[in-house]
Amino acid sequence: MINQHLHLNLSFGTASPDTPPPAALRDGFGDAIVAAAERDERVVVLCADVTDSVRLAEFKARFPDRYIEMGVAEQNMAAVAAGLAHSGKIPFIVTYAVFSPGRNWEQIRTTIALSDLPVKIIGMHTGVSVGPDGATHQALEDITLMRVLPHMRVEVPMDAIEGYKAVLAAVSNNKPTYLRFARQKTPVVTTEDTPYAEDRADYLWRSEHPQVAIIGAGPILIEAIRAAAQLDAEGVGTSILNVHSVKPIDIERVKEAVGEAGAVVTVEEHQILGGIGGTIAEILTQNHPVPQEMVAVHDRFGQSGQAGELLQHYGLDREGIVNAVRRVLERRG
Repeated sequence: MINQHLHLNLSFGTASPDTPPPAALRDGFGDAIVAAAERDERVVVLCADVTDSVRLAEFKARFPDRYIEMGVAEQNMAAVAAGLAHSGKIPFIVTYAVFSPGRNWEQIRTTIALSDLPVKIIGMHTGVSVGPDGATHQALEDITLMRVLPHMRVEVPMDAIEGYKAVLAAVSNNKPTYLRFARQKTPVVTTEDTPYAEDRADYLWRSEHPQVAIIGAGPILIEAIRAAAQLDAEGVGTSILNVHSVKPIDIERVKEAVGEAGAVVTVEEHQILGGIGGTIAEILTQNHPVPQEMVAVHDRFGQSGQAGELLQHYGLDREGIVNAVRRVLERRG
């Protein structure tokens, strides 16, 4: 059942008048970066010629002296941000994730992560649900690229409100941080009252006797909740662990969920290699080996299509998660 202690929006996906409208994670970022700048004058933003698309128009209008338009020069953007951080600023570099960290990974590695500088890398338009933009703009490798870097934190919020909180938390963590944001509007599951803390994983759903732990991050967790509700009606208990902090990950909570259930399904809108599924597999190998299934993109590029169609095509929707739970239960015996 839904974790009542998190004060989640229980009416999401219904026609209830209390249901908040869907919202894009990038909209949560746009609101949060303005709030962050109001609270801390050290916050500056560097953008790579996509101001409106990444929701920076209000920041640019409100804080023109703290907004730097770099043009299509993502590698320079990372290096300039490192210099600003050395000067005491808290720089946010913002563009599509296929370009940052995709195009400027070496500059992020050498000028930001190596020096452990508090630059915040905002990767927008991630996952296949970017939709018609197709493979060239669907970042499916970014978690792998960023979690491998020493010093780098990786945050993957699930909805606009959690994204807002993640941005504000990143301002004060004094670490290089990658935050992953989706483009499309999705249901808002968390609320203003939902607790949020970096480094901590939270149960979104927990049956009385979970047989499978579903672990993941990002908007795909909305599909996981729908899958858990279907499975619960079929008599299959699950838990859903939101590991929005992919690095550092809450190892103790992961071990708890796995130990309780005895089987794991990881879910992510990302390549199967090196992402959240790989992170959990590393933990299980060292601490608690159990059967695992991975719901992810299986070593393929994305393609053009509507967001819902692509999630279904790549097996990232409710049905794909339900089938993965059934498979892992068969393997466990």
